[in-house]
Amino acid sequence: MSTKYEVLQVEARTGDVEASLPFTGLSYSEALNGAGSATVTIPLDAADPSTLLVGRSALVPTADGEPVWGGLLWGATADLAAGTLTLNASGWHSYYDRRFLVRWVPRPGNVTLGKWRGYTARKERSEMLRDWYELTSTGGIDTDTSMLTERGFFRKRDWSFSEFKNMAEGIAELAEEGSGFDFWYETVWRNSARTRIANRIRTRPRLSRSFPTLTHRSNADVTQVSYDGTKLATRAWAFGADDGKGSKPIATRDNALDTPTLHQVTTFSDVKGTAELQPKASAMAAAGRAPIAIPTLTVYPGLFRPSQFMPGAVGYVKASAGYVRLSDDYVLTERHVNVNENGTESISLALASKEVFLSDDSS
Repeated sequence: MSTKYEVLQVEARTGDVEASLPFTGLSYSEALNGAGSATVTIPLDAADPSTLLVGRSALVPTADGEPVWGGLLWGATADLAAGTLTLNASGWHSYYDRRFLVRWVPRPGNVTLGKWRGYTARKERSEMLRDWYELTSTGGIDTDTSMLTERGFFRKRDWSFSEFKNMAEGIAELAEEGSGFDFWYETVWRNSARTRIANRIRTRPRLSRSFPTLTHRSNADVTQVSYDGTKLATRAWAFGADDGKGSKPIATRDNALDTPTLHQVTTFSDVKGTAELQPKASAMAAAGRAPIAIPTLTVYPGLFRPSQFMPGAVGYVKASAGYVRLSDDYVLTERHVNVNENGTESISLALASKEVFLSDDSS
């Protein structure tokens, strides 16, 4: 039995549902620690041009009445010959590509005078995330942080106003450090009447979820496998900000590899201390520990639900075909769902070697 899909037009700031859009094509994707995307094709005369606006509107596909994706409408293409309008949206996280971690601090007793400042703190990383979403809440998309419950991992950040730190970039960097974590956004109903949508940020420890075992030509088709050795590193070098005297803090991590000497070097111009560089060096070394095998596969229809494949989950993949010898755990990095007019789903997945996500830094 096909799933009943609907695409809702939502006002991004308030979450108010404004319309249901009849679609002739729908695809949506989730990406590990990224925004993901959605493409919706509707008849050219199916939308109100005074309310469905790029930058103002959000799109929320629902399956059997429950939201399965959500994000902001950033582009639209009208094909007058075909009589169609193609809508291109990116997940809620794409909004934070347009927000920066700066704030106006008014002078006491005179709110019209003051100074722009950046962000400085040493906090548990979930509390740091709460700070950032609160800092960008005014005029924003009201991301709910109530589900951020992780404890025990402290980080320090010190960004001046002149560094104008991008929030999405800051979140991604925080997620990659040390033990790391996965983050994603849930789109949910805000009220029982189902007239308003909410989005909330969630996190989980890295590699803490799983997906079903997939076997080539049994329950999935492995369509392609690529192998990437460009991140291999016998030593990873992480440099920080120049202190103005030609000196930079530095952190390194080594890997014992059966390769020629290979170095990976990255400068983090907003990091000012060696302690803050250590988790970054560890993340670089983890990514350089082995060549990255990147399988792409399509799941056989009717066997699984899209929700069984969440980015960041680990699962066993098996395939044997000539040069290809897959028989190991892989991490799901992207999930794509295509939906036809009848609600029939097609699920395709992109994965990467689990080794890339293992770090020796548990701080």
